[in-house]
Amino acid sequence: MAETDEDRADALFHALSDRTRRDILRRVLTGEHSVSALAANYDMSFAAVQKHVAVLERAGLITKRRSGREQLASGDVEAVRAVSNMLADLEQVWRGRIARIDDLLFADPSPPSPSPQSEV
Repeated sequence: MAETDEDRADALFHALSDRTRRDILRRVLTGEHSVSALAANYDMSFAAVQKHVAVLERAGLITKRRSGREQLASGDVEAVRAVSNMLADLEQVWRGRIARIDDLLFADPSPPSPSPQSEV
């Protein structure tokens, strides 16, 4: 089954919904880090950090490669830009809706007065 844009959005926002994953992403966007070095920054097991990295990787926000016995993770700047673009699109939709609500709220509620008719 092919992934839809909505599936991609779900995966991206799920991945970003956790503060640890957002922090991992910030770290790997600055440069490549080994998963073990990332794990040293958190008060959780190595396996838990590996799971967070896997969620980010499935969402396409990071890539991993092997170097010897280490797994190295890097952030994908283009994927982060895609999230930013999605949010900008959503913002435009909501700004349009708010503008329409404002138009309705501030519209003149009184019906137009009839124009005087000339008598013949």
